[in-house]
Amino acid sequence: MYRQKQQRSMTLTVAAVAALVPLAAACGSEKADGGSGSVGAGKLLTGVRWSIDSVTVDGTTHNAPDAARVRIDDSGEAVGSTGCNTFSARADIDGERVRLSDAMFTEKACEKTPIDFEKALGRTLTTGPLTTETEGERLTLTTSDGDTVRLSEQPDAPLYGTKWTVTAPGQKDPSGQGSARLTFDRDAKTVSGRLPCNHVNAKATVSDGHITLGAPSTTRMMCEGSLMDAEKRILRLFDGRVDYRIDQETLTLTSEDGTTVRAVAAQ
Repeated sequence: MYRQKQQRSMTLTVAAVAALVPLAAACGSEKADGGSGSVGAGKLLTGVRWSIDSVTVDGTTHNAPDAARVRIDDSGEAVGSTGCNTFSARADIDGERVRLSDAMFTEKACEKTPIDFEKALGRTLTTGPLTTETEGERLTLTTSDGDTVRLSEQPDAPLYGTKWTVTAPGQKDPSGQGSARLTFDRDAKTVSGRLPCNHVNAKATVSDGHITLGAPSTTRMMCEGSLMDAEKRILRLFDGRVDYRIDQETLTLTSEDGTTVRAVAAQ
């Protein structure tokens, strides 16, 4: 059932990575009325980012890495991460049972993703249909043999104090050179951070889904063209009012002229 991939003396069970995609399907939902989905006792499952808490096989529980998660959108596409690899799949629901199709996943090896966890997850999610049960903010997936995967809904990241790493427009990898980061301070009523090239600071007043940003104060460094272009787009948000929305770990800022900047909460 498992094929192993060796990379820098660490082993990754590829089948286990693939098996996480059925988890995405398991978090899928039946289409009803306006296209929203639910399984079990009416819990809305689409558009929810689920943390993978643990998997239990033959009475042995394996805790998941902190970054393991999955989400399914209203179109039935599932995306997520094992804490190391990313994946996507189509989620199909049959009553309270779930299956997957068209799975795609990466095959990296990471020492923080335990091999026992991935093997247990692979065994649990590839043995057949999974039933779903929701209780409050928790979701349990169960095989016909009684093995389980437990998940919990992630809360929205707070606007204040979170280090927001800009992912659009035109940003490089969040861990690489040229990434922009912003942090909002409630007490000081400011936003500060790094743009793709320069540092920035401005007043920031938050009210009813809006943020009024003051004129930005920046350093005066010059960088290569693509970084400066991305910086100019971000600076369009300042000295005016922007709408903001937080969807779990994603912050979206939209100015009155339609400029949109997206950022994710730093891990």
